[in-house]
Amino acid sequence: MAASLPIPIYTSLDEVYSSLGTATNHAVRWNDLAEEFENRFGRKPAFIARAPGRVNLIGEHIDYALFGVFPAAVERDILIACAPRSASSYASYTPASNEPSMEQERGRVADPEPLHLPGFVVAENLRHEKYPRKTFAPMRGMSTSKLLDEPTEEDVRAEEWMLDIDKGRLAWESYVKAGYYGVLNRFFPPTSLVTTTNPHPIPVDMLVTGTVPAGSGLSSSAAMVVASTLAFLAVNGKLQGISKGELVEMAMENEQRVGVNSGGMDQAASVISTTNSALHITFFPKLAAEPIPLPGSVSSSAASSHAVFIIANSLVVSDKVVHSKTRYNLRVVETLVSARILALRLGISVGKNEKVTLREVLGRWLGAKEVKGGQEEVDVEKLRDGLERIGEEVEKLRPEGKGDEEELGVTLGEMIQMSGLSEEEFNELYLSWVNVEATHFQLYKRSKHVFSEALRVLQFRDVCLRSATSSITTQSTLEELGALMNESQESCSKLFECSCPELDELTRLAREAGAYGSRLTGAGWGGCTVSLVAESDVDSFISKIKKAYAPYHNLEGEALHEVIFATKPSSGACVYKFE
Repeated sequence: MAASLPIPIYTSLDEVYSSLGTATNHAVRWNDLAEEFENRFGRKPAFIARAPGRVNLIGEHIDYALFGVFPAAVERDILIACAPRSASSYASYTPASNEPSMEQERGRVADPEPLHLPGFVVAENLRHEKYPRKTFAPMRGMSTSKLLDEPTEEDVRAEEWMLDIDKGRLAWESYVKAGYYGVLNRFFPPTSLVTTTNPHPIPVDMLVTGTVPAGSGLSSSAAMVVASTLAFLAVNGKLQGISKGELVEMAMENEQRVGVNSGGMDQAASVISTTNSALHITFFPKLAAEPIPLPGSVSSSAASSHAVFIIANSLVVSDKVVHSKTRYNLRVVETLVSARILALRLGISVGKNEKVTLREVLGRWLGAKEVKGGQEEVDVEKLRDGLERIGEEVEKLRPEGKGDEEELGVTLGEMIQMSGLSEEEFNELYLSWVNVEATHFQLYKRSKHVFSEALRVLQFRDVCLRSATSSITTQSTLEELGALMNESQESCSKLFECSCPELDELTRLAREAGAYGSRLTGAGWGGCTVSLVAESDVDSFISKIKKAYAPYHNLEGEALHEVIFATKPSSGACVYKFE
């Protein structure tokens, strides 16, 4: 099982580069990062942690309904060079002129640059000048002077780790801090005494760089959190014994620290992916990842049809956190409530305090037995059959007498009444933990998308597996995959309403430029599209998109390559150890 494998730790850069793909000159980037770390901190890094972004080929907004998805890691990634700090290394440290002191950031730390504090971090970012150097240290809810003395067990018994993360104004270092939390909570319990003899987190210098565009739908935030988690594990000597699945779980919990209720797809793709394959990731009854070879990605037959994926950035920034109450988090609530109401209309029992998902409703409808810890697993064939049939049952959620062009949503009051719960019970179960804002809740449209998209994922998987048994990828195979991608885009745009005019335009232009299929990828509302394109047509395809899509007209060279580029599936997260 891929999730049970250990995190790769390389000591040879040849091993690293051979696993990353071929479209990017990785050697130059890694070497430049190591040299810049030495320039800034006066010594070589001990480790470089890598976490790739991901492209979701199909299966959008269904992971938090517990249906499987089909992402692949991309070659673009986040790299963090890091090293433990010694007394000699911080003795010569000079704060940057624009760097706030610990005293300014916390308002209660006496020493403005306490570089000797347990776990103190100096973090710098090469990605953009707008990302200034940051310094911070984990605290146990007490003053620095208290921490540096000999606190009693009573002082720290009830304290928890504190790393200031302002969810209302996310700065780049918030994602680094989020990754740190998981390591602190797992290996440095806050109830343990911090003395000169007890273990404590190690002070660290880190330098971040990356090529995953922020807000693009390629999961730069998850890549940053995964890379940060890996960096702190490596510096503190905690990598051994950590499986890929455990890292995924840690990263999921860590990203929640910045206010994102993630379903786990982004983290799993970044960690578990393998070269030349996508992942069929399932979340129910437990997290599992199955590598699926992609057609044409490894075949050397001259008769085969080779294809690559081209990522195109709409240049509309999608911020899941800023707009969550009307977009991402609202969709989570809509899918959860639709699951309860559909279950009731299908005659399926749902507990008053049960936050049932659409995947669980489907399983009960198919007769899956309840077992200890949840529901028994349903095999792929039975699940596919159920998804093909339940589409008709979703019509039970359509407001009576309403056509497709009419308002298909329901008001909050109507939704509460349909749920069979009192207003107090409903608010406690569905609204007490998340902020949402809507005049109408689209239960019918959201559930229709989720079930049809879940079926498309299985159909996409079937085509890939069928192709893997042959040494030749046929034109018809690529056309089948492309048709599924196009159907997904239509559903995302019309039913889940997570597209935007620019994404609709880009996908239309991609099809006109010769793509087999094109769809948005990621949360949507901006960000990127992914298109399946014949490898021989890549240059002409990009040229056509540049001419047709207005925001690209003035872009040339590297600037153009930053927003539209071909990629092949890459390997997942890893750590390089300097010797």
